[in-house]
Amino acid sequence: MEHDFYVIESRDWVNVIPLTDDHRVIMIRQYRHGSKKVALEIPGGLLDPGDTPGKAAARELLEETGFQAKRWKQIGVVSPNPALFNNRCYTFLAQNIQRVADPELDQAEDIEVVSIPLGDIPGFILKGKIDHAIVITAFAWYFLRNPEGLVTP
Repeated sequence: MEHDFYVIESRDWVNVIPLTDDHRVIMIRQYRHGSKKVALEIPGGLLDPGDTPGKAAARELLEETGFQAKRWKQIGVVSPNPALFNNRCYTFLAQNIQRVADPELDQAEDIEVVSIPLGDIPGFILKGKIDHAIVITAFAWYFLRNPEGLVTP
């Protein structure tokens, strides 16, 4: 039996968990047209043509938050929605971060940069304060690799 299938071709995505030395996550709040609400997310975005995931992660962190990182680690890769999309999402942990500039937002972006204690993240997810699936996946990668991160120091 034949069926029609539709695949959305998209560039790969990156997510960045920017972690400060005092165990805070630099996050962003921005309006999302699909959900029609302000979402609490981590920096991220699409790879530009010719980008590597690492290069895109560094660019997105700087553009959306004004922060740079001295240490980078890729902590996971997923297929965000393999039923419809052909792309991958790479998650990076950015450490030893420092604010070096003001954010450089795209014309359609209206972003508020916020600092959230790492220990609050699981509760934010459980209470629905963080409900973006790709962001939750990024934190799953982090906490699976760093179970001690579930305990506030």
